[in-house]
Amino acid sequence: MPPLNKSLATAAPAAASPAGLPSADDVVAHTLLNCLLREVSGPEQQSTVTGAHLLLRLPRRGVLLRVALRRTSLLGAHRFTGPVLEQRGAVWAQIDWRRLAEYTQDELSLRTGVRNDEFLHQVASGHEAVAASLAARARTTARASAEEDGPAAYIASEQSLLFGHRFHPTPKARTGDAGSWQAYAPEAGASFPLHHLAVRADLIAEETAEDGATEPLDRVRADIPEGYRLLPAHPWQYEMLRGHPALRDALDRGDVLDLGPLGKPFAATASVRTLYDGETFLKFSLNVRITNCLRKNASYELSGAVALTRMLEPALTDLADRFPGSAMLREPAYRSLALPGPDGTPDRALLEGFGVIVREGLSRQLLPGTTPLLAAAVADEYPTGPAHLSRLLDGAGPQTALDWWTAYLKLLVPPVLAAYFDHGLVLEPHLQNVIVCVDDDGMPAQVLFRDLEGTKLLPERHAAALAALPAEVAGPMTYDAERGWDRVVYCLLVNHVAEMLAALADLHPRTEAALWAQVRATLQTYADRNGCPPRLAALLAGVPLPAKANLLTRWERKADREAGYVRLPSPFAEDVPAEAAYDETTWSAR
Repeated sequence: MPPLNKSLATAAPAAASPAGLPSADDVVAHTLLNCLLREVSGPEQQSTVTGAHLLLRLPRRGVLLRVALRRTSLLGAHRFTGPVLEQRGAVWAQIDWRRLAEYTQDELSLRTGVRNDEFLHQVASGHEAVAASLAARARTTARASAEEDGPAAYIASEQSLLFGHRFHPTPKARTGDAGSWQAYAPEAGASFPLHHLAVRADLIAEETAEDGATEPLDRVRADIPEGYRLLPAHPWQYEMLRGHPALRDALDRGDVLDLGPLGKPFAATASVRTLYDGETFLKFSLNVRITNCLRKNASYELSGAVALTRMLEPALTDLADRFPGSAMLREPAYRSLALPGPDGTPDRALLEGFGVIVREGLSRQLLPGTTPLLAAAVADEYPTGPAHLSRLLDGAGPQTALDWWTAYLKLLVPPVLAAYFDHGLVLEPHLQNVIVCVDDDGMPAQVLFRDLEGTKLLPERHAAALAALPAEVAGPMTYDAERGWDRVVYCLLVNHVAEMLAALADLHPRTEAALWAQVRATLQTYADRNGCPPRLAALLAGVPLPAKANLLTRWERKADREAGYVRLPSPFAEDVPAEAAYDETTWSAR
């Protein structure tokens, strides 16, 4: 096929940002385009921005697509608007999200030689979930605003993510009964009491990293026989596991007592399976696949969370002392059900299915006078909730936006770099793993990191501590130095910083280059104060940035740990002028 013909696109002005939220059809189509642009057509130089449109070719399928742009991006993470069009002879014909998904399937089959018969179903599942979330939002009365009390604003931020990760092909795909899903979905504002079991003490599996760590699991007052322990369960998970033969037998014997729903409600957070009651987070297992993974706490993850909490205490204390505007939420305990299976060892399906990890609540780390908000909600492409950046800044001008950005970067970036370079610790600060705490003026005052599942160690820095753990626990805790650095840069800069920056640039489009310049200045300041390790020097010199290949990983059905990366043109190269525009050039030109 000949090179892209820029005359195919008219030079009409870019469509204005929609006043309301996009349709589920447009959300799914735009998300697929984001993935194709980043992982397939962009790297193969089969895309171009011309006038007010993106043109994108699927070369093996022989399809040329066009979509209108609201705004272009220095990183190629453009903002789209309206339907996707396909060139058919001399005209452009609109196609829907289903046809685009089929084209994506065809292109990936031809490109990789791999077939994935799940793909179209997963895209459709994601579309169904987005449509249901939009319908639920339309029925919902006014939600909590960021000016209300901190707990209400925080929960509202956790429950505002209607569309999910915009660089994942199926960000809202899920298995499980659709009716049950809505009862427990954060987007539907789900809040409910936990189901409780009383279990004979010798059938409880438990580990703790500190005294009193299991107190949140025993908080409910229940009349249970002596020698029994409480085990809270996610009610949806209990419904899915209640028919397990070993559990039925234990209930019949009285080894396990079904106490039913007890206690105050817990709210579903953005991860769906992690619940919060205003005091403590509890991370449950769910036998439901969301995006890529079955959301259960594997046995090594149960032990690993507690082991990491112990092992990381010196490093986390050092980081908190050096960077008082940041902290990590620990996971000091887990509890589960250890009913013997046929071989006498705990039945794995029940051990993992009922495993619950205790994560400390916000109050232990939160600075007084600040309001916690999920970073993903602040940076969302659309203002789906009260925590959105447009509402925090409330019409403020470009200088205030830049001041906000400078303060945010100073809180977020240095502790992540210090964790890697000084402690051999790979944090996973993507948008859903960071809570930004703002003052009364909406300015950043603190960041909190969470979820030890994604936190990894460089094995050469922690050899002795890892050797003391069972191999099945220690192995998943580690990344080698190169893969760990890719993960840090991707989560910190591509997933998090670039998306928060995009939300600011939506408000003040002419500031994008200045916003990236401030990111570089923050990295340079860290390098100047702490030495400049070779990996950081390369980053500052403008080497391409790693972006997780979510589309290709999902297509090849790989585990998240095995995900590959594509390389994005860096905005940090010193020879890129501050006024550089990304218009009229190929996505991979830099």
